[in-house]
Amino acid sequence: TEIMPRGGRIEEVRSGYRLIFGTLYPAYYSYKAVKSKDIKEYVKWMMYWIIFALFTTAETFTDIFLCWFPFYYELKIAFVAWLLSPYTKGSSLLYRKFVHPTLSSKEKEIDDCLVQAKDRSYDALVHFGKRGLNVAATAAVMAASKGQGALSERLRSFSMQDLTTIRGDGAPAPSGPPPPGSGRASGKHGQPKMSRSASESAGSSGTS
Repeated sequence: TEIMPRGGRIEEVRSGYRLIFGTLYPAYYSYKAVKSKDIKEYVKWMMYWIIFALFTTAETFTDIFLCWFPFYYELKIAFVAWLLSPYTKGSSLLYRKFVHPTLSSKEKEIDDCLVQAKDRSYDALVHFGKRGLNVAATAAVMAASKGQGALSERLRSFSMQDLTTIRGDGAPAPSGPPPPGSGRASGKHGQPKMSRSASESAGSSGTS
């Protein structure tokens, strides 16, 4: 079996502490606060989640620049424990001293930025949706026209092939009235035969 390096095990232990004490434990007590409808507990855990969200956002950047700092990850775990402790009440302290005053003073600007971002995202979504529909409609029309052209060429090739087959087999001509020139030709050739036969019959009667 492959032995995991010591650094990998330490990182797993840190992640486990972070998951249990930073997420699952507060989530369970938030559930209990909602279930019991205790306003005090509810407000307490709401303040924690606000601070924890800001902490998670900040550590995305601090992990890049401060990961080399000694005991950096241990300090983060200790900070989460300080936020959760009912004795220190770190989350409530940070929220009341820093977060709430800052958000209250910048609330209008933040709301305006969110509204503008929402409108821009909606306009961009509508724009790209229209472009997508136009591209799909154009592709469908082109495919239909190409398919119709191929079908007509296929039918035309079938009809030409059938005509060549009929001519090559020497099939009898269709029944119908003879062409106009055929009757005159037969009449011209047939008249001498009739006069000749009549003269021969007249000669035979005279000799007798």
